[in-house]
Amino acid sequence: MSDAELVLRSTRVITPEGTRAATVTVSAGKITAVLPYDAEVPAAARLEDVGDHVLLPGLVDTHVHVNDPGRTEWEGFWTATRAAAAGGITTLIDMPLNSLPPTTTVDHLRVKQQVAADKAHIDVGFWGGALPDNVKDLRPLHDAGVFGFKAFLSPSGVDEFPHLDQDRLAQSLAEIAGFGGLLIVHAEDPHHLAAAPQHGGPRYADFLASRPRDAEDTAIANLVAQARRLDARVHVLHLSSSDALPLIRAARAEGVRITVETCPHYLTLTAEEVPDGASEFKCCPPIREAANQDLLWEALADGTIDCVVTDHSPSTADLKTDDFATAWGGISGLQLSLSAVWTEARKRGHTLEDVVRWMSTRTAGLVGLTRKGAIEAGRDADFAVLAPDETFTVDPAGLQHRNRVTAYAGRTLHGVVKSTWLRGERIVADGEFTAPKGTLLARPQ
Repeated sequence: MSDAELVLRSTRVITPEGTRAATVTVSAGKITAVLPYDAEVPAAARLEDVGDHVLLPGLVDTHVHVNDPGRTEWEGFWTATRAAAAGGITTLIDMPLNSLPPTTTVDHLRVKQQVAADKAHIDVGFWGGALPDNVKDLRPLHDAGVFGFKAFLSPSGVDEFPHLDQDRLAQSLAEIAGFGGLLIVHAEDPHHLAAAPQHGGPRYADFLASRPRDAEDTAIANLVAQARRLDARVHVLHLSSSDALPLIRAARAEGVRITVETCPHYLTLTAEEVPDGASEFKCCPPIREAANQDLLWEALADGTIDCVVTDHSPSTADLKTDDFATAWGGISGLQLSLSAVWTEARKRGHTLEDVVRWMSTRTAGLVGLTRKGAIEAGRDADFAVLAPDETFTVDPAGLQHRNRVTAYAGRTLHGVVKSTWLRGERIVADGEFTAPKGTLLARPQ
């Protein structure tokens, strides 16, 4: 401890062994030790005593649409990473679409990295994209450090990122499995979507009927079959249909290498409460009924669902029209995700340790970031300081993402992020930000 530069102390530190009073020492941006609460502080070290606030590992959000470059009027690295930092997130992995160009070649990856380099308030990594015509680009992208590859099984909503049919899925997945990569999948079946009623208009019930559960269930079944055949590693993005859970459990039991995420909006918002015309609640797949939500929580508790990520997918306010058929589908949740999930988790008898496991430890594990996701020696000194019992009411004016549209407006949430730390440096406290200190990450070799 004698070489410690920084010492953080709290009566509640969430560690892999549980929550306890502890003193955490930091040197050169790394955690060097987790010591008893009353450990002596070296004279040369700076002590930050956060009292009874909870010290938890910075969150790792592996599903974020930053849209930069190309659609920076929707979002950007500066604003997205500020929002993330304000919400206790210290690492995000950027999705390959909604930017122009999409991250589907090494050259396109370099463009995005160049744009992000001096704007990132937190650490940022990148997913690549799997398109019908870029199988040849997958291995070079993997070698260049992307964390895996995203594919759509139904139209993505943007022309430059077409979806994979089953033959193209098989080709891409065979290539990715050949070098041990990860395919992450937006799993909705286009045939089921095409067969569903498409009324348009402001009624949320009509929109919900247009994105039925069986579209998810069938797409996941097809993905499982392909992964089984190729012994490939796959990940289901933003699961909303609880009907798919038995299939996922059965696939896991037989050894299929499949992981699953869900999102704060599926866990905290319900179809029954969405007002007609309120397209700030629109996302694909959609927010479903309360009974469905209960089953998602059960699946989180038993480990069928591995993790919780935001799927932060913003747009300009004018694209959020009152017609659910034509409004942009996406929910902006970076800054509020920890508080939203904690608010509902505590009602359901879960602990902050559970939330950390879902939103930090397992997300870091998903992408192989072994230096993130826990407070223990050798990890990056990334922290959030949380007052878990304090509440606040969501005011869109106080949000940091570029277009301050939110499905959480007016909601009272538990859990106030007091400060966020990146590699031992406080990057935001009480709404005040430092200059960007984030690093661009590559997949560990």
